[in-house]
Amino acid sequence: MKGLILCAGRGTRLHPFSYSQPKTLLPVANHPVLHSCIRKLREVGVDDIGIVIHPSQVQIPPLVGDGSQFGATITFIEQKVPLGIAHAVQLAQSFLQDEPFVLLLGDNLLMDSLHGLTRAFERTQSDGVVMLSEVERPQDYGIAEVKDGRLICVEEKPKQPKSNLAVIGAYLFTKPIFESIATLQPSARGEYEITDAIQSMIDRGYHMAHAITSGKYSDVGTIDRWLEANRWMLEKEVGYSHQVGTSSVLENCEIVGPVLIGEGCHIKNCRLGPFVSVQDGVQLENCVHIENSILLENSSLKNVDWKLTDSVFGRSSHLTGQSTDSIGVIILSDKSSIRIPAVKREEL
Repeated sequence: MKGLILCAGRGTRLHPFSYSQPKTLLPVANHPVLHSCIRKLREVGVDDIGIVIHPSQVQIPPLVGDGSQFGATITFIEQKVPLGIAHAVQLAQSFLQDEPFVLLLGDNLLMDSLHGLTRAFERTQSDGVVMLSEVERPQDYGIAEVKDGRLICVEEKPKQPKSNLAVIGAYLFTKPIFESIATLQPSARGEYEITDAIQSMIDRGYHMAHAITSGKYSDVGTIDRWLEANRWMLEKEVGYSHQVGTSSVLENCEIVGPVLIGEGCHIKNCRLGPFVSVQDGVQLENCVHIENSILLENSSLKNVDWKLTDSVFGRSSHLTGQSTDSIGVIILSDKSSIRIPAVKREEL
């Protein structure tokens, strides 16, 4: 069995952070999302993995390498035009050949393992398996209808959903998926939809099974969802404790876990947490309170005398100064610098 991870999306809703690097490399609990996808595949014994990238995503191959750091072999496949998930799968056909394969979206995080997906495939001897999860607003998702253990319908964002079981971006397919993709026409948004390909398999009489997960999951597609994923991944990684890199120095600090601090950081007279991830090389001094926030490499904050929450600080960004407000949200892009109260505290 092979694995396929799709990373060629543009990540427009995560600008400005996805300007400088693909969103699949954005850190959650200080680890790139893409690394988590690779590890999920390795947990179920998949070690031959294809990664679909856009030619402009030059940062991905050096970070992943040949896959040996994960005990895997990595093959990169280019998708020059973003024409949808099914199109990306079609481009990978020569790599996947006739083998069953697990498909993951590179900006998706799953709390549970993929064992439910692979076991359902083995148990049902089906032609494919779709991972599902119960959701509160089914009209916002691709929704599956299940009858007698079989998938009988998949519909993208239906106005009148037939269930509350959402397709969450983890699939297992066999060779017939390529025949279905070959019959597709572009959707209204100009893409070849994987939900249409799944429905085509169902309509052609193939047996599509499903696996339901109750674990948390998130696509890291917006700032809010990035912060949400960071919260539950921090809790998974360190519980309600904290971890500090061996080369980092903390002086007169209060840490309220979960908090994860990387290497080479210097943090003085600060309160951090809960739910804060600090990457390598971050410098913090005299910060009253930072919670539910992400600080990327080499960012620095100094003399911040109000509570920061729900904030993201880009690589090598700088914030300093005082504010008349007591609580605030800051979204600071890479290499930017702001001194408060040069501007009034608000979302920046």
